[in-house]
This record gives sequence, C-alpha cells and structure tokens, in this order.
Amino acid sequence: MSERKGVLVIGGGISGLTAALELAETGCDVFIAEKNPYLGGRVAQLNKYFPKLCPPTCGLEMNFRRIKENGRVKFFTQAGVEKISGQEGNYDVTLKVNPRYVNDRCTGCNACAEACPAERPNDFNFGMDKTKAAYLPFDQAFPFKYVIDDKHCKANCGKACLEACKYGAIDLGMKAETVTLNVGSIVVATGWNLYDSTRMDNLGFGKVKNVITNMMMERLASSSGPTKGKIVRPSDGKAVSNVAFVQCAGSRDENHLAYCSYICCMASLKQVTYIREQYPESKAKIFYIDIRTPGRYEQFYWKVRDDANVSFLKGKVARITEDEATGDVIVEAEDILSGRKIKESFDMVVLAAGMESSLKESRLPEMSYTEDGFILPSKLKKGITAVGTAKSPVDVQRSVQDATGAALKGIQSLVRR
Repeated sequence: MSERKGVLVIGGGISGLTAALELAETGCDVFIAEKNPYLGGRVAQLNKYFPKLCPPTCGLEMNFRRIKENGRVKFFTQAGVEKISGQEGNYDVTLKVNPRYVNDRCTGCNACAEACPAERPNDFNFGMDKTKAAYLPFDQAFPFKYVIDDKHCKANCGKACLEACKYGAIDLGMKAETVTLNVGSIVVATGWNLYDSTRMDNLGFGKVKNVITNMMMERLASSSGPTKGKIVRPSDGKAVSNVAFVQCAGSRDENHLAYCSYICCMASLKQVTYIREQYPESKAKIFYIDIRTPGRYEQFYWKVRDDANVSFLKGKVARITEDEATGDVIVEAEDILSGRKIKESFDMVVLAAGMESSLKESRLPEMSYTEDGFILPSKLKKGITAVGTAKSPVDVQRSVQDATGAALKGIQSLVRR
C-alpha cells in the first residue's frame, strides 16, 4: 500500500476527518485541504449532538489525536482547490494555500492577541462578539496555532504582534503558496453553509435585534461561546423566559431553498432542551409546517412534545417585528389547525435557517452540480467520491457513515490502478 498514490480529501469537517482517518489507518497516505484555518468544520461550532446531547469536543479531540499519531495524514489549512485534472489512479490537483502569518513555532501563548491593536468580527461565533486580528479560532482549535486576519490589520499594526512574540512565530512576510499533488483518488467533503436569513424580509433577521439563527443559538449555549453558555438575548443580555422557534426558515420555499434541510426540526427540538434546562420555568413555542424526525429521532420528539412548557403551532410565520419599547419580538402567524391568525410576543426568536451547499457560489472544477450547488454523484469521474452534505443535507451520523464508505471507495480506486 505504501507504494500506491495517496488520496486527497477536500474539506476537514467531520466527514473529511472521518474519511481521512479511515484511509490513513489502512495504510494510505492522505492529504486534507481545508479552507478554514482549523479542522473540525461545522461540528466544532455545535454545543451538543442529537439525540444523545453530548458535546462534540470529545469526538473531535479524539480525531485530532488520531491525526497527530498517524504520520500518513498531512493537512493544509486556508487552502482552496484551483485545478483538478487526470483520471482514476492519476489525478493532478493544484491547491492555493493562503498565508496564516504565523508559523509552526507558535505555542498558543496569546501574546500576539494581547498586543494586537485591531479587532475583527468573530465569524466562529457568527459575529456575536469580536476577536483581535491575531486570534485563535476557538479554544480547542486544531492546529492549536494562532492566525492573523490581514483584512482587519490596519497600516503597520502587525508590528505589535511581531514584537510581542518571544518565539519568532509571527511571519508577516508569508505569501500565498501553490501546492501540486498527484493522487490516486479524491474525496469531496466540502460541507455546508447556513442560508442567509437576511434574504427573508418578513422574518426580521438583521433588523429585529432579538431574532437569531439556529447556529447562533448553538454558540450562545456553548460554554466556549460569546456568553460562556448563558442563553441571553442579544439586545440587552436579558435572560430568556419565552422563546419561539420558527421552522423552515428558507427551506421548502421555492423563493429560497426548495428542499427540506433535513436537520432543522431536530436542531430546534434539541435547542428547546437547552432553554428548558437552563431556565426551568421558561416556555418555548415551535412554529412548524411539518415536524420531521426520521427513524429513531421520533422518540426525541415525543420527549420534547410531552413537556408541558413546550407548545407547537402548525402554520407559517407571516411576519416578525419588534416592540421598540421592550425589545420583545412579535410573531404573526397562521394557525392552520384552528383557522385563526395569531399574534404573540416573545423574548427571543430562533430561526431554523436552512442548510445550503458550500459549493453553491464557489464550485470545484471537473464536477457536476444540481441547481442548488450540491454535487451529483452519478456524474462524478471514477476515483472521485462526494460525501455528506456535499451531496445533500444530512446529519452528523449519516455524514460519518457516508465518509466511511467513501474511504473504501478511495482504496478501491488505488487498488484498481
């Protein structure tokens, strides 16, 4: 096996990590190309997995340790694929690796961030707080190495970071590099993006201060998030006692995402438990079209449904506005089962924003796509396999299962050639 060509995994989220490790632990050389400055993808931003409601940090840390202990895995962060050519058993791939401005001497001491005079919106927390322009992406980031966001460095501000570092880890002269790989097969695990909720004018996101997305809720509930796990509303830091969850925020809508995003119902049910556990007297209301909890997830739904402080209303939300005096959020919706229109006030509203392909706007070469930017597996060249949400919306469990199967396909491509 050591004489065979390696495998390129595009994407370092849970699907990419799983495929890479399964391949490496069978003796394959593996290269991971990840666009972010860290591995872990969307899972790293979650507070808990469903249905067991355990934190993802344990599983990620285990995978990161497996990478450290396996010399067959090499990864490139801040890397994008520019060109793919060739055929099964012999693919040439060109990567562009953007500069981090921090080298391998970094010890994670935080001196550069303490000295840095510039700030940036914290994209890991969806802009709910800020970091310095020299920053560690999150507490358990892998690689555990700082990065400098040159878009937010002003004038000569990088000099402060350079002077503060005792280890010579700051390299302001770093340039983008081109890396060429020759591999036998490719696994595409490019993940997903959250649909832009500002496109839905009626739901108030970006205009009504206490309307947030489901992924923002994950970060609010996380002990490593902007409020250290305290779920409060953004406008004034008030503890929430009455929260609405709006399902299909963009999904199943021909004007936005025509498909079901698969995970949204389970994500909202999970987040209801965050509220109820943190505030035992709180109430939650879910506005839905259909509750979709496939397979064994149905039992999780029953548990939430049977909570006396949780209510469900079947109907589309027509409009969300703000009570300017109190900051409360006013939800107007159609109650389909009673045939009435309702208008209720809440401390905060959480939009179950849909899942969008990360390739919708920036597509990889040599691949075919649906209108929504998901890869069409049936039209991929031999030796290229798409996994997880690169193909369609799926949850973490199915992504991991799919990635394990992709590892086998990658090995078969190497053997055939």
